[in-house]
Amino acid sequence: MDVEKIGVLGAGIMGSGITQVTAQNGFQVVLRDIEKDLIKKGIDSIEKRLSKGVDKEYISEKEKKEALSNIETTLELEALEDCDVVIEAVVEEKEIKKEVFTELDDICKGETIFASNTSTIPITELASVTNRPERFIGMHFFNPVHIMDLVEVIRGLETDGKTTSTIISLAQDFGKKPVCIEDTPGFAVNRMLIPMINEAVFAYYEGVAEKDDIDKVMELGANHPMGPLKLADMIGLDTVLHIMEVLYEEFNDPKYRPCPLLKKMVRAGRLGKKTGEGFYEYG
Repeated sequence: MDVEKIGVLGAGIMGSGITQVTAQNGFQVVLRDIEKDLIKKGIDSIEKRLSKGVDKEYISEKEKKEALSNIETTLELEALEDCDVVIEAVVEEKEIKKEVFTELDDICKGETIFASNTSTIPITELASVTNRPERFIGMHFFNPVHIMDLVEVIRGLETDGKTTSTIISLAQDFGKKPVCIEDTPGFAVNRMLIPMINEAVFAYYEGVAEKDDIDKVMELGANHPMGPLKLADMIGLDTVLHIMEVLYEEFNDPKYRPCPLLKKMVRAGRLGKKTGEGFYEYG
């Protein structure tokens, strides 16, 4: 399948990042969100990252302008009707995603592929609300999208081979390195990464070591670029907790029990960098 026009649902951190790499690689993009302010914020963040790329001579001013010219913005779902692929990156709430895909299924042409950037919600479940489960797939990018190479390509129970090969090729066209994953809780990265972070929170909670030292042993001893508590702050403690709860619920295994300290910090609104305070404080 030839892909020329791509829709992106959601202009937040992930949606704007996906829009940027799509536009930079020569595709026409329709970026849709529900409020003008959200779209403006997303476009401003794209322009800022592209300008930084120009300043560092990663891209030229001409390439920046070409990328921005490839982006169309809209508040209307109907504007995505002739897209070849639609990538969803709305809020990580199952019912909201289902509602969007149900509406989109009636709007888009029959051959359009739907891809969800969800980090936890089963692809098979999201696909079930559409009449195209064979053309429904997971396309999980990582933050920051314009830098991180990996894309998890998640096959639902009914995802067909043509859809999978199209999305793998598309990810490669974006300059990414796709890895095929079966539809399982947490997929691959989060199933391994988030329990490691949760165990680091347990170590701090139980007084094994101070938070700086917990991060330091993983940075120096395991050659991680960032310690687990710093990483939790960057991801967002609410997101970490949500993924742990999904793993715990889906597998019904006590090894995925969220640390009580993680729950307490989320209840207190200490979510990490985005709130200015998590395990560390941010100016």
